[in-house]
Amino acid sequence: VQLVESGGGLVQPGGSLRLSCAASGSSRPFYYMAWYRQAPGKQREFVANQLLGGRVNYADFAEGRFTISTNEARMTADLEMTNLQPGDSAVYYCNGAQKTPLTTLQYWGQGTQVTVSS
Repeated sequence: VQLVESGGGLVQPGGSLRLSCAASGSSRPFYYMAWYRQAPGKQREFVANQLLGGRVNYADFAEGRFTISTNEARMTADLEMTNLQPGDSAVYYCNGAQKTPLTTLQYWGQGTQVTVSS
């Protein structure tokens, strides 16, 4: 299974970006799809996820500014980010998990860089 992110780039403070993640290589539904981020010198942190069935969860910093949306049939996950600030600069990673009868399989994308700067 592969997760491929796209949509990162350079944006000015106050601007917006939309990140996309596309999964391929499996027809098994994802139990959830999520976004994480990692800034230089910091640990990877949770941004948002959406569970199979629709429930969404956001980190406090993302609440009200970021919106996650997933398409279970197309196996995609988008992250709409608004009012971006320099502190949002990081590599953003797509994450997904599939349940099997024996275990839960987790997958990560390669990441996409988001830089917020004037």
